[in-house]
Amino acid sequence: MTDPHPFIAGLPKAELHVHHVGSASPRIVAELAARHPDSEVPTDPEALADYFTFTDFAHFIEVYLSVVDLVRTPEDVRLLTFEVARDMARQNIRYAELTVTPYSSTRRGIPEAGFMEAIEDARKAAEAELGVMLRWCFDIPGEAGLRSAEETVRLAVEHRPEGLVSFGLGGPEIGVDRPQFKPYFDRAIAAGLHSVPHAGETTGPQTVWDALTALRAERIGHGTSSVRDPKLLEHLAERRIALEVCPTSNIATRAVADIEQHPIREMVEAGVLVTVNSDDPPMFGTDLNNEYAVAARLLELDERGIADLAKNAVEASFLDPAGKRKLAEEIDTYTTNWLRAPGR
Repeated sequence: MTDPHPFIAGLPKAELHVHHVGSASPRIVAELAARHPDSEVPTDPEALADYFTFTDFAHFIEVYLSVVDLVRTPEDVRLLTFEVARDMARQNIRYAELTVTPYSSTRRGIPEAGFMEAIEDARKAAEAELGVMLRWCFDIPGEAGLRSAEETVRLAVEHRPEGLVSFGLGGPEIGVDRPQFKPYFDRAIAAGLHSVPHAGETTGPQTVWDALTALRAERIGHGTSSVRDPKLLEHLAERRIALEVCPTSNIATRAVADIEQHPIREMVEAGVLVTVNSDDPPMFGTDLNNEYAVAARLLELDERGIADLAKNAVEASFLDPAGKRKLAEEIDTYTTNWLRAPGR
């Protein structure tokens, strides 16, 4: 393909690894910063490009948390959530599992009930008005320790919103061992939630093994270092445990040195179920359409190959079987019509 962007733009898609606050567009971040002028975050959308230039993963976490601090009221939460869905609709994202960190909001004083009502109101409005189905992954901010884990699982189990489908673990990996979170994942899984921790992004493949064995992971967030362990790749491939791959994010946070060195091809060649995602798109100057274009180039895909990549995300999602069939059929119909169009 000479230019995959037009095809990708219209392609129905699902996204499985994208963060709630990290998806705030420069316009929304600037609006929130103006609401809360005591923040260091720029109120000029154009200045945010420099602000979102990261030196390493630790710096990314620092900047990310400064944006998290802008979300202080249920009204802020509702605004952010609906506008994220609006950006998804522009990209033909039909379904997204949005990673939400309720602890970051409730510990800043947002009432638990107000937070849940805000995200649910935005979810229902997004589906009704924009045609975007949102589901939630409540994740533990690893940098905040076991106290945040206890609070997150309590909110997930005792105050479970209708759209909640999974339980995760984000933040830094170095110095934040996965096994210590086992009791909290056990409680979430017992309540019927799926396990989707981050692992193997800035640490080695042992972190992925820990997520699989201690946290009973059904998907792995990032898993970039998995390629360093052939037995791990074989395990992931045999059990159809998907990797949520975020190419531009890995470069922006210095988890991977250069896009040409990204291990996505090795993952695919090993038979692993690979999904493509945007992580924190405005912070990394990307979106899901761009990530598909990056993956298409790295994997040398044509339209059918890109469509198959989109169907990987549908397969790995926590949509119900009927929803999966419907979205997969939309992808196939769109691709067939595109290839049959005059001049193709």
